[in-house]
Amino acid sequence: MPPKSGKGGSKGAAKPAKSEESGDKSKEKKGGTAVKVRHILCEKQGKCLEALEKLKAGQKFPEVAAAYSEDKARQGGDLGWMTRGSMVGPFQDAAFALPISTVNNPVYTDPPIKTKFGYHIIMVEGKK
Repeated sequence: MPPKSGKGGSKGAAKPAKSEESGDKSKEKKGGTAVKVRHILCEKQGKCLEALEKLKAGQKFPEVAAAYSEDKARQGGDLGWMTRGSMVGPFQDAAFALPISTVNNPVYTDPPIKTKFGYHIIMVEGKK
């Protein structure tokens, strides 16, 4: 007589859990888990583009951040080490995509990145 199929063993058919996490691990290997980031945040795009022009003219990133940024990181725009998952999506994507640079010769986001907070010019000083 063949074994009964069906109703008795259906408890083990749970959906595979944590399928989303497996996708995140490959991202971490590619871009690290933390960035030492500076930014200039402006509510209005026009002001942010003005700050961008100052950077293009050769002004140092901390000086432009002190003059233009509208957040608590006004002192040179330094946010310190930020871990993956602690930043808003577009900001995080841009920060991890940027190469490491210095305030004297910054590589920054151009055009500025728009988030729910406003417009950001972002540069990265370190990754780990």
